[in-house]
Amino acid sequence: MNTYITTKIGFVLLVLLTLGACETDFDNPNAATDEQVFSSREGILAAAAGMQQQYSTTGLRFIVETPAVTTREAGITTTFQNMIELEDGGTPLPNFNSNVQGLWSNLLRIISVSENIENNVASIPLEAGTQSGLLAHAKLFKALAIGGMAMNYEQVVLETNNDNNAAFVTRDAAFDAALGFLSEAKAAIMATPPSEEFTNVVTLGNIDLLNTINAMLARYNLIRGNYDAAIANASEVDQASTSTFVYDTQNLNPVWNRVFLNDAPNFKPRDNFGLPTELALDAADGRIAFYLVPLEETNQNGLPIEDLAGFFNVNTGPIPAYIPDEMNLIIAEAHLRKGTPDITAAIEAINLVRTDTDDPLGVNAALADYSGDTSVAALLDEVYINRRAELFLSGLSLEDSRRFGRPEPSGEIKNFEEERNRNFYPYPDLERNSNPNTPEDPAI
Repeated sequence: MNTYITTKIGFVLLVLLTLGACETDFDNPNAATDEQVFSSREGILAAAAGMQQQYSTTGLRFIVETPAVTTREAGITTTFQNMIELEDGGTPLPNFNSNVQGLWSNLLRIISVSENIENNVASIPLEAGTQSGLLAHAKLFKALAIGGMAMNYEQVVLETNNDNNAAFVTRDAAFDAALGFLSEAKAAIMATPPSEEFTNVVTLGNIDLLNTINAMLARYNLIRGNYDAAIANASEVDQASTSTFVYDTQNLNPVWNRVFLNDAPNFKPRDNFGLPTELALDAADGRIAFYLVPLEETNQNGLPIEDLAGFFNVNTGPIPAYIPDEMNLIIAEAHLRKGTPDITAAIEAINLVRTDTDDPLGVNAALADYSGDTSVAALLDEVYINRRAELFLSGLSLEDSRRFGRPEPSGEIKNFEEERNRNFYPYPDLERNSNPNTPEDPAI
């Protein structure tokens, strides 16, 4: 990477830490101004690389950890109050919980930087492929941020606002907006492929833009109920290709950082990926050994926990932006939820996941073909089980739990028999105290 740009990324990160919407901001005399960052080739390239770094470290920590505890993928192993509050769950989960606030604020920062890149990239002299790459990259991460918020909050904002009065929209509107940004991103790079300069400075070849955009189009179209579009988008993803967030000793794998860095970790994975007994995986499923290491211990609340492996037990190990077999699970689910379900197509897609032995990321179930009940309800259970195992700690568990109609939480605290203890998170105090448009908190 160009040495000047490498140095400038650290400078730009000072801006990332102060940008956001609907937050109380304080002047930092040492931080670069927006004009300095987004008015030059070096600055805007560094901003894009810094945005990706912010998302993949601090952002991904909250994206993964917060719903993992809520949906019993993980059990806490700490006395930190924010983690205790998350595992206790229920109606009393406070607006000032640092995970509830961290998830919201970090995704808003991503939206803010992406907006600045979008608004300024056309005014900077750049190679055409560098400009298209920057634009598509910004729109991809904006869509990821909006989608991440919409999976966890009942209403969200789509853009930042210097007057602290950003409008809130429904989840449906948020996913529609994210899909729009992804479509624009795809159009940009299909018209003008990203340049070597963009790849060498921003993604470093680790993020396959086109496949990642198609994967997110598939994911959000599925959530939105656009089943034919979800199948089409998922079918366009090259499942031999991968996109990963990479780490180094200065920017550690954020899940490793929470599970292994200290003698007293914040959380550990639950047995059976947190699934109830009636949805237990086949003991021969290769994903159990891939992600989990037997521990035969319980946490302070009596929840059985394991040690963690997979993408998370090496301090600089990469984390996938998506798992290739998510596409097959999207295809299977979409076929089952269509007006006229296609049972044959759904089972074919499920079997691609169950029998996988050559996944490019090593996530292989290595099981026999599905041979159970072929009703829509039974097959949706099979898809759900496979999503929990295949997409473990990917930040999708709360969205999945709601979409698959898993049992509703009661609202009581410390009800550890519940599969999830919240439907959505309350709106953070930092938003409510500055933005008069903040809605009432969801009941649970």
